[in-house]
Amino acid sequence: MQRIKVIVIDDSAVVRQVNRETLERQADIEVIAVCPDPLVAFEKMQQQWPDVIVTDIEMPRMDGLAFLRRIMAERPTPVVVCSSLTDSAAATTVQALAAGALAIITKPKLRVRQFLLDSGNDLVAAVRAAARADMARVRHDASRPRQPAGPRHVERIAAPAHDLGTRQPSAVALPETTEKVIAIGTSTGGTQALETVLTALPRTTAGIVVVQHMPETFTSMLAYRLNELCAMEVREARDGDRVLPGRVLIAPGGRHMMLQRNGAQYGVLVTDGPPVNRHKPSVDVLFRSVARAAGGNALGIIMTGMGDDGARGIREMREARAQTIAEHESTCVVFGMPKAAIDLGGVGKIVPLDHIAQEIVAYGR
Repeated sequence: MQRIKVIVIDDSAVVRQVNRETLERQADIEVIAVCPDPLVAFEKMQQQWPDVIVTDIEMPRMDGLAFLRRIMAERPTPVVVCSSLTDSAAATTVQALAAGALAIITKPKLRVRQFLLDSGNDLVAAVRAAARADMARVRHDASRPRQPAGPRHVERIAAPAHDLGTRQPSAVALPETTEKVIAIGTSTGGTQALETVLTALPRTTAGIVVVQHMPETFTSMLAYRLNELCAMEVREARDGDRVLPGRVLIAPGGRHMMLQRNGAQYGVLVTDGPPVNRHKPSVDVLFRSVARAAGGNALGIIMTGMGDDGARGIREMREARAQTIAEHESTCVVFGMPKAAIDLGGVGKIVPLDHIAQEIVAYGR
């Protein structure tokens, strides 16, 4: 078994020690160096290049964002950001995701050691997911428009007869409204994928609800950034928000989001609860609620990400007569979530990332 080689970079000795101990307990991970800042890391990396870099963003001598951009320009490498939960750190971390970082691990200002010990499984999962990422699919320069990377055709998948032809789902919404809604779920590599899709949509697009796996604080910064780039209004969802044409609601980190219908109108319920598929917010929670509330008036889209969150939910959407799309493997940073959805029979079309916006516009017509 070839082990995943990791470098840990953080100006905190405590963080370096705990992260190293956490990772080295795994048989498939090897920490080849721990460094107090990016300049020391560059020296170590010239001797042995890592498979994954775990780095803070706010550091002395050279900030993590500048370090990340240099890495992506010289030798694109999977990066997991270990960031504090402050607003300033969250804003910088969202910039790091736009520049090519793949995942976020959070750390508080106080009781750092215990927090990192408690969240060690999250760090390990993030490193393993990053190691599987296809860096050729990651946009390394956030200012450069993304070029189509996948096939221009759309793969259509026939619905299994035992799923759709003979069984009527018990939770299909009553046909009292023709209002359409679009639900999107994504994870690793998803911030760039969302940017690619949402920036290509006109303001007249049907209302969109999104789950992107991110910690609390970071989703609001992501929504703010996308709102600056998109014709549609993009914001972090609040409990009771209406789902309207021209509006994108992103589930807040640390909370689940569900679609509800009141007559001919859709709104969202933002609520607490246990993680589902290890995630909160969970794509499955959103998709299942969309199947119940919107039925055949919905479009479900599952994009790049590790694991299988959303696979069962999008299957329920398809069984409720919704249209469903998975991102094509050729454009996914990590093909885990779309593949799981396809394998489970929940996907009607497989579409490369650069054509998903076209599918959304066509659906709106």
